[in-house]
Amino acid sequence: MQLADFGANVIKVEPLGIGDEARSIGPHVYGESAYFVSINRNKKSIALNIKHPRGKKLFQDMVRKTDILVENFRPGTMERLGLSYKDLLAINPSLIYATCSGFGQTGPYAPRPAYDATVQAMGGLMYVTGEKGGSPTRVGISISDLTAGLYLAIGVLLALVHRQKTGEGQFVDVAMLDCQVALMENHISRFFVVGKTPEPIGNRYASFAPFGCFETKDGFITIAASNDKLWSILCKTIGRKDLIKDPRFQTNTDRLSNNTQISILLEEALKLKTTKEWVQIFNEVGVPNGPVNTVADLANDPQILAREMIVPLEQPHLGKTRVSGVPVKLAKTPGKIKSHAPLLGEHTVQVLKELLGLSDAEIKQLKQEWVIEEVNV
Repeated sequence: MQLADFGANVIKVEPLGIGDEARSIGPHVYGESAYFVSINRNKKSIALNIKHPRGKKLFQDMVRKTDILVENFRPGTMERLGLSYKDLLAINPSLIYATCSGFGQTGPYAPRPAYDATVQAMGGLMYVTGEKGGSPTRVGISISDLTAGLYLAIGVLLALVHRQKTGEGQFVDVAMLDCQVALMENHISRFFVVGKTPEPIGNRYASFAPFGCFETKDGFITIAASNDKLWSILCKTIGRKDLIKDPRFQTNTDRLSNNTQISILLEEALKLKTTKEWVQIFNEVGVPNGPVNTVADLANDPQILAREMIVPLEQPHLGKTRVSGVPVKLAKTPGKIKSHAPLLGEHTVQVLKELLGLSDAEIKQLKQEWVIEEVNV
């Protein structure tokens, strides 16, 4: 989707009848999956039976005219279909063949299936997330799925740069677990430096204090006073100048050691005003802060709207809806949402005609043999 947002002609190859498994994930409105719609804009869909000899031949013909192939089957599946990197390299030597799987193409876990929750658990993320002393907690979005997709896009772009220089394609192997480990950043380095396993600490941050989420008169606010100057401004702003000279809070190290006391003292003051009032006050004095928004809040946030990060989309059957926008803002070649998430097989005929030059008679025959499927909008 990231590549399609910036103009790549992305053809989604789906099995006949059921299509991408994501189409079955709710909630559904008039038969459309809101989940599928959220991650498949700007793509074309072709319903193709690649297990059928003629379907496999059509797929190979498309590969001949393709820059990039992306697949996320379990390792070994494409080999069994006769569509491995080695097989397709013989057809298109400059092909960039990108694969995304749970554990990658090598290593003892390679054959295993994986979902976002299993990778969050195995990658250490669930263990360090949640309140101190609580149960391991899954991050509220499918961050392992999404991160793998983003790293895959980076890998493809790097391979494209190499091909521009040399004419060579290459194999891109991205594993969800690898990507999750890469996101563990200072948790890993701290473990090897300090020798202690990082524990969950709720909304606190292990390196700075105060840095977290605090209760106000009507909700919650996040505050990040990460140095002595900001700590001093914060104390003056909440009417507690006395805390600046308090020996418990003189340095960041002191504040980290006495973080519980800081939280108690801050919330005593913060509960005197609403979140909205504190946001305005802290913004005026330069203390980094932010309200804890709901999705409903996001939908009406002036910054989000100004940056076009929630945008309208007209989706067949579903009608008018809104989806997340394009986060990378390029000055000369901006990304944009040009088309809705495709219906299953919506572009089958278009792709076969435009890419492969098939005739109406050939397409009719393929439909009769259940090699392809087309759904009209």
